Amino acid sequence: MTDDGSDGSRGGAADVADAVAPDGWPVALRGVTESIVTTLGPNDRWNVAALGLHAPNDPADPVTARTYGRTRTWRNFTERGGGVVQFTSDPRTFVDAALTVREVDEPVLETADAWVEVTAEEVGSETEGDTTIRTWSLDPAESAVLRERVPTINRGFGAVVDATVAASRLDVPAFETAELLDRLAYFADVVDRCGGPAEREAFARIDEATGWRERAGGDEE
Repeated sequence: MTDDGSDGSRGGAADVADAVAPDGWPVALRGVTESIVTTLGPNDRWNVAALGLHAPNDPADPVTARTYGRTRTWRNFTERGGGVVQFTSDPRTFVDAALTVREVDEPVLETADAWVEVTAEEVGSETEGDTTIRTWSLDPAESAVLRERVPTINRGFGAVVDATVAASRLDVPAFETAELLDRLAYFADVVDRCGGPAEREAFARIDEATGWRERAGGDEE
């Protein structure tokens, strides 16, 4: 991989209030920023997964992320030492990453607006029930901004991202299934009213991946 000729310190324009531009990252972060990560598996293909990035308080401090249980991302971070974090505005990419097993031949996805290659070091772990939650420090290396966009707000996009979280918890004993189904019904309504074609297609992929509407009795149609 080659970068865009920058010195890797642009950190994204910190033009959003309270955003932090971490050293070496191509974008500014705030709170927990949703991203996609590709990690190289034992079959030499890149696994695609969703990854929440925790912004540091100080730009000199590391960005961190968490993995839950024995996921492919955990395995590949452990065995390969890192991956490629990517930022995209395509809701379909988020659904595929969060709810399906997707593997690709190249580390950077076609829908990525920016990417950064990172090394991952485990810096902490805790256990909740039967799940081990590991915290990783992400150290950036090469990066590139592929597209620059004027930010726009679409409630449908946010609803898709939140719906992937609810959908991924449907079979986790610690969460109430009925409550999650109610959330999915609400998010589906937001997408129907506010989303565009991409958001509606993304939510249809959630339906297909989880069958949540059937589990809710089919009355959310």
